[in-house]
Amino acid sequence: QVQLVESGGGPVQAGGSLRLSCAASGYSVARHCMAWLRQAPDTGRDRVALISGDGVTSYADDVKGRFTISKDNAKSTVYLQMNGLKPEDTAMYYCAAAGNSWCLPSMNFYNYWGQGTQVTVSS
Repeated sequence: QVQLVESGGGPVQAGGSLRLSCAASGYSVARHCMAWLRQAPDTGRDRVALISGDGVTSYADDVKGRFTISKDNAKSTVYLQMNGLKPEDTAMYYCAAAGNSWCLPSMNFYNYWGQGTQVTVSS
């Protein structure tokens, strides 16, 4: 059974940093695409960052240069380091896993989802 458990969210002031973690069980982050997505109130779920099985990363334009996705294969954990946070980054952040090693931005590509962790950035 695949489980994804996010942690690390919380309140933070604008300009601050947070590091989100996604611990995967029953699933190999080393061989599959992993993603961080976010959903603000009354909006759809949007891609934030992707990391393929072989470590290739991609980012949404509005987080490039501020956020970094990484993974520790030995710990089966994926991270999202968020620096220079802005109020518009406020959202529920979700970890998702795909059945392929390569990534696509479509929400339908991801088979497994965590419960999410809330990030709230105040100005």
